[in-house]
This record gives sequence, C-alpha cells and structure tokens, in this order.
Amino acid sequence: MAVAVADFIEKLLSDSGGVVRLKPCWVARDLVPPGRRLGLPEEAYDVGERGFICERWLASTTRADNATGPEDEGLSYLGVDGRDLPLRDAVASAPNLFLGREYAAGHAGLGRLAKVFDYAARLPYHLHPRPEHARLVSRSSKDEAYYFPEGIDMGEHPESFLGLHPSFQDPAQHERLLPHLVQWDGDDILQHARGFVQVPGEGFHIPSGVLHAPGTALTIELQEDSDVFAMLQAKNAGRIISKRLLFKDVRPQDEARLGERFILELIDWEANADPWFYENRHLRPLPVDGSSQQGGFETWVYYNTPKFSGKKLVVRPGCTYLSHDIGIYNLFVLRGTGTYGGHRIRGGDAEMDELLVVHSAAVGGIEVCNDGVADDLVIMKFFGPDLNETMPMIPPAPTRKLD
Repeated sequence: MAVAVADFIEKLLSDSGGVVRLKPCWVARDLVPPGRRLGLPEEAYDVGERGFICERWLASTTRADNATGPEDEGLSYLGVDGRDLPLRDAVASAPNLFLGREYAAGHAGLGRLAKVFDYAARLPYHLHPRPEHARLVSRSSKDEAYYFPEGIDMGEHPESFLGLHPSFQDPAQHERLLPHLVQWDGDDILQHARGFVQVPGEGFHIPSGVLHAPGTALTIELQEDSDVFAMLQAKNAGRIISKRLLFKDVRPQDEARLGERFILELIDWEANADPWFYENRHLRPLPVDGSSQQGGFETWVYYNTPKFSGKKLVVRPGCTYLSHDIGIYNLFVLRGTGTYGGHRIRGGDAEMDELLVVHSAAVGGIEVCNDGVADDLVIMKFFGPDLNETMPMIPPAPTRKLD
C-alpha cells in the first residue's frame, strides 16, 4: 500500500510541476463565538455540539485536539479528484519528494501549522506549555506568531492582552496569579496583563510559556504543529469555562501533587514580565533582501525564531513575479487573481486559494502572474523549521531591573 501511495504521489507531483492544491480544512471551537469572516454561508458556522467554525487550518498535518468532532478534524487533504489523501499521509509516504532529501533527513514532516482564526470575542488568557512540560504528556510545544491582514473588519476588541506586568520579574509576585486559578469564577486575572493594539499589517511572536489573550482581529497564525494549551481565564465572553481546560495538557499525577500551583511552573516568568516585551515580540513587515522585482516584492511577516518563518508576496496588477525559495512551503491567497506555477488562484475562494509547493519546485523558481487589472495579488507563504536562515532576528532590547 505504501509503495502504491508513493507512486501515486510521484506522478501527482510530476504532473503538477510540484505545486498541489489543498482542500479547505475547517475547524470548530466551542469557547468563543465565531467572527463569521471566513467566507462561509451564514448557516455553515453553527455545527451543533461541536460549537462553531472559527478556524481554517492551512496545509495541516496536525489533528485538532477537540473533545468532540470527526477523527480527522484539522487534517488537510490533497485536492485530487476521486481520491481523499491526507497531506500527513502523503508526506509520510514520500518525504524526499515533498521535503527534499537533505531536509527530510533531519526533519520528520512539515513541522509547522498555519491557520486563520476568526472570533467575535477576545480569546481567553492562556498559554502553551514549553517543550519540557509538553513532553510530559507526549506532546510538542506551541510557539506561535500572528499577522493581522489589512482591509478586513477588526471586530469589537482589536487589542490583545499579552504577557504580565514587569513587577512579575520578582519571584515573590508569582503567587498573585494563584487565587484566580483556585477560585475560577471571573476574568480579573487580566488585571495582571498588558494590553496591545492589533495593527493591520503587523503582528506578534509569542513563544510557548507566554500568556496571551488575542483580540478580535482576523488573524493569520503560524505556529509549531501542536494543539496544546492551559486556559487560565475562568470567564470569557459571558460564560464560565470548564476548569478542566486549565489542566488539559497536565499529567494527572502533577495535578494531584500540586493542583493549581503546578500551572505556575508552566509560565516563562522572564519572558512574560520582560519590560521590553513589545520591542522584543512585535513583528512589523521587513523587506526580503533581493526580492524586489519590477512585478512585485516580498516582506518578512513571521520571523525571530528558527521554528518557522513566513513571507508576504505582493504582485502588481498585470505583472509577473519569479518566486525563488529555499524549500517546501504552503501558501494562502489573501486577495487578487492569477496563476501560481500555472495553477489558477483566487483570493476569497476557498477552493482556489491554497497550494503546497514542494522542495524541487520552490528552489527551481515559480512564475506568479497577477491577471487582475486594478488590484494587487497578495499571497502569504509559510515555511517550517530551519529553512530560512537569512530571516531577521529581533535584536534583544535593553533590559533593566525595576526599582
């Protein structure tokens, strides 16, 4: 069977020039009402006991860790007529063809997850366990980064609570969070966080262990391929959240041994209380060296970590751009129409806005054409770990001890 799948993949990639279409992957969540900006029919958002369609996962090989829902929720499928093949299985069957032989030798799979999330209320204050804690439950950590696309309604609360007040540099202050976790009856834990406006065209880099409550801007997120978290805010969007989500990815023996106090061990106190949090975590678009052409240009929008990276490609109306990259990536068309390596693309059309570009095609160069007459063709490109070694890293801002 594995040989048959590999043969099928080899022919598919050969016929498609190494650029394959992916089917849209919708994911339900039940904590926060949907923002209804994903382009679905109004009646499609409500999915009963599963909650609402609030996210779209892109080129996903990660299963959504939901309490209810289909077994393959969160997994992307290749857009091949007459055959349903999960991207995860395809990559596992032919890693050298997808990743390139050298990269595949050191990486088991794509190693990242891109998604669009769309909520009508701010997400609850939560964190993702760091590697040492995620490993305790046989999971991976979940560093993540955000980009807030321009020209889309920002929702009612386009500001995020991120990190903690710098006073939490003092270890004696850490237990100030504990009563909120024990009592589990409100949202006043947010009094210890700092607020940041979500600016269109910009974003943030949030490592695992950093507390965050993202605002209502439609957000394109790039992250490690994991779905772990600990929810620290008891009440959100007018309802009490199940306290089981505080301990969702905690071993029973750790919960029994320390209870809510164990959650304090998950927090990266230094990163959360960094007095220069904004300067060290804020992502503004930066030009990609050597990318400017007559037909368009690229900017870095996800950077500052070797775990993933991403660019925004803009091709001007009626123009062509030659795209060269270092390895496999997936892309999402934000707006505009045209072709990508000969494949029709159209922003806002879930059947035509998502592609995967394998290693050989990426390094060989791909012609991107904007056949519109007035609008830019805008494309997001997502890369996995250890690929773009030339991406920017934010120089650490000066640090100081508080008086």
